[in-house]
This record gives sequence, structure tokens and C-alpha cells, in this order.
Amino acid sequence: MIARFKPESPIVSAEWLLQHISAPDVRILDATWTMPGASPTGKELYESQHIAGARHFDIDDIADTSSDLPHMLPSAEKFASRSRRLGLGDGHRIICYDQNGYLASARAWWMFRVMGHDDVAVLDGGLAAWKAIGGEVEDLPELTSTDRHFTVRLRSDLVRDKARMEELAADKSAQIVDARSPERFPGKVDEPRPNLRRGHIPGSINVPYGDLIAADGRMKSAEELKALFAERGVRMDRPIVNTCGSGVTAAVLSLAQAIAGHDDSAVYDGSWAEWGAVDAGLPVEQD
Repeated sequence: MIARFKPESPIVSAEWLLQHISAPDVRILDATWTMPGASPTGKELYESQHIAGARHFDIDDIADTSSDLPHMLPSAEKFASRSRRLGLGDGHRIICYDQNGYLASARAWWMFRVMGHDDVAVLDGGLAAWKAIGGEVEDLPELTSTDRHFTVRLRSDLVRDKARMEELAADKSAQIVDARSPERFPGKVDEPRPNLRRGHIPGSINVPYGDLIAADGRMKSAEELKALFAERGVRMDRPIVNTCGSGVTAAVLSLAQAIAGHDDSAVYDGSWAEWGAVDAGLPVEQD
């Protein structure tokens, strides 16, 4: 029996996609992204190979480019416009993947949820899982279209800004979970971006995003993720806000938490790029 797509399911298998790729309402997004200055870029990786029919979702373009912070959420109008240009609209089932684990596919998944589009999921294992089952790849130019309306219903509960994070750090009304590495979180090494201090938001919990991924490149099971979060002191019955270096791997935490049953955790969009700035004047903890 072919498994039905469930909007509440944050991931789908490569086998599921192979069975549904020709469905008229399925749209596939390659959200491959690399750090600034890296070569090849996410766009270049997409152009070299991608799942047949996939469009490229660029988190640096579909962003608030007027901000000094990297890939901040764009306005609802810009998101809707860019989505329509990619041929996305109401009634589409959107599957996000990338070629670097879950880096930007989770971010894309979270962005669509913030904009109120619930029929979105992440391809478990990304392009590698797709190719492992013989899925077709191509290097053709992406398709564009504006023939469908994309309705935005903004979910502000899934986003936190600096002002709210200052309140949370003080009143502890939500758990702050940091996806950065165990070297960056305590401030043992410099941040990869310039002009950032070492350390973390006071009171936050470190769960490096790599710990969420199994040896085969797929996400760990729901039970494994529940046990992992519990072991690190993250309670699934309390509010959660995820953070990281620039709001990308924080979304991997949100994806894992959704798999584990906590599907309304928020992301601090500015993350350490904002909080850790040398001139931000915000409290920093090191250990």
C-alpha cells in the first residue's frame, strides 16, 4: 500500500517520493546552500545535478536582503512572489531536500510553515537517499511559473526576534536550544563569521544538529530523538526556541522536534549572528 502524504509528517522517505513524484500537486525544492565564500555554491551544486523537475530554493535570495543579518525571513509579499515564480501555490504538496544533509531543507520547511503553508515536508536523507534508490537526477535549467496563487497566513508563533529573546533569557518561560557545535557553544573557538563574540545565550542548552542524524544520513527515529532531547535536558512539554549561528541549523532542531512530537517550536531568526555581535551589548555566557 502506498503511504498517504500527511501534512503533520515533517519528513517523507525517498521511496515515498519515488511513488508520488509524478502526482500533479507535488512540487520538489532543492534548497542546497553553502556558507558564504564556499565553492561550489548551492546554486552551482543544484545546476550540476538535482532531482528531476526540482526547483532551486535559495535562502539567501528568498530573504530580507535589506537586513545586515544573513538570510532573514522576507516579507510575506516577497515570499509569496518568489514562491509563485517557482511554480508553487495553494494546494501544492512541497517536498524540500538538499545536498548537504538537512542544512537548508529544514530552513525551507520552517519558512513555508511560518508563511502558513502546512503541506510541506523534508526528504529524509536528501539527494543521497534519492540516488541510493535509483531516483532520476538531471542538470536541466529550473522551470518557472506564476500560474497559481500563493496565500500567506503568517504564523508569528514560529519566529522569535531579539527583543523577545531578551525576555526569554531573563524569565526562562521557554527553553532555548542551540544547534551549534560543542566547541562553538561554550566559546572554545572563534565563530566562522567575523565580529562575533564567543559563547551562547545565557541559560541555553546545547544540542548540536549533527547529533540528530543517523549514520546513514537520515534523521534518527522519533523514539531516538525523544531520548536524545530528554538526555540533554530538553522537555517536550514546554515551549522551545531554537537558535544557531544564523538561523539555518536551528531549523534542523525544529524539524527533529516535530518528528519527536513537538511541532510548534520556534526559531530565533537572527540567532548568534545578531545576539553575538560585538556591538550588540547582549549578555553572553561561556563554559
